[in-house]
Amino acid sequence: MREQLIKAMQQNQILDIMYIAKDQSITKRRIKLIKISGEHVQAYCFSRHAKRNFIVDNILAVHPVNKKARGLEA
Repeated sequence: MREQLIKAMQQNQILDIMYIAKDQSITKRRIKLIKISGEHVQAYCFSRHAKRNFIVDNILAVHPVNKKARGLEA
């Protein structure tokens, strides 16, 4: 998972992730990675409209968002 996140950050991709929170609830988030440090990821979360920190081991799935889904088609 970490390698996928590093690659996505290098390519400046927006991602949809499935994440397991502290309370064990599973959420879907759309994020833009800012920094990967050890086992933590700092990202802008479009759902919360704020920077958030995520634990890499709690990210269950990662899916790049294509330009059409972002509303950026030419």
